[in-house]
Amino acid sequence: MASFTPSLPARSFRPSRLDRLAVGLASLSLPLLFILLWSSGYVAGKLALPHTGPLTLLTLRFGLAAVVLLGVAVVTQAPWPRARDWGHLAVVALLMQVLHFSAIYFALHHGLSAGVAGLLIGLMPLATALGAHVWLAERLNGRQALGLVGGLAGVALVVGGKPMAGAGASYALAALGLLGLVAGTLYQKQFCAHMDLRTGSGVQMTVSAVAVAAFAGPVEGFAIDWQPELVGAWLWLAVVNSIGAFSLMFLMIRRGQTGDVARLFFLVPGMSALMGFVLLGERLELQALLGFGVSALAVCVAAAKR
Repeated sequence: MASFTPSLPARSFRPSRLDRLAVGLASLSLPLLFILLWSSGYVAGKLALPHTGPLTLLTLRFGLAAVVLLGVAVVTQAPWPRARDWGHLAVVALLMQVLHFSAIYFALHHGLSAGVAGLLIGLMPLATALGAHVWLAERLNGRQALGLVGGLAGVALVVGGKPMAGAGASYALAALGLLGLVAGTLYQKQFCAHMDLRTGSGVQMTVSAVAVAAFAGPVEGFAIDWQPELVGAWLWLAVVNSIGAFSLMFLMIRRGQTGDVARLFFLVPGMSALMGFVLLGERLELQALLGFGVSALAVCVAAAKR
């Protein structure tokens, strides 16, 4: 006689508090890591620029990042973009990489501190959120708008505590870099969000390297003082900053709204200034610290789910 085994009712598994905590920590890890990696780029650039010109440094940075990314894409057999998508990738590269970093590096080269560079790029959330609202039809609720205004107020506090005399050209260059980053972010969200990160980023870095190299030769003659400080900063910028930070950024853009990703940039000024203080000896004023605190609080308000 066949044996009979009673079937047990299916149980609905509910995540424990430990599971929810693990998920929460995982969701926080990407933004925190992104802030650390992105903020370090301004300090690394400041360390490298005494040994070479801005365009030459970008040629080294983009060129090495392109080699690494394209190598990874070939080894892992990543899917390549469609022919019609290559133009979109080139536009993102010219805006987010070439225009953004060329302007920022020239500003650093002319004396802008790493903390102030991160501070001015910290204006990105307001511009990006407003641009996403107009161009991508992403909604802004009251809490998000309050967070954006609060973040902008924190940035204004830091700017107000910095001497402005003689720094007009540097600030104008940094503002131009901000414009390139915002436009590139919105364009990436609209036209390139579906592309593979390995091949898409590889194509972007290749386009960027060729574009800056075309000007680095005639303008700077590719003059390089090969010092350990330059080599270390170059490797950090190419591998950690160009590949790591931008991959995290594109990944977060895919997972959420562009405005949510952009609000993370309100934390970049404080982290950049802290790194500049530790590594470069740049001063931290009390008013600046207050501004960083206001910006951080604004991020919490804007990103809160409840």
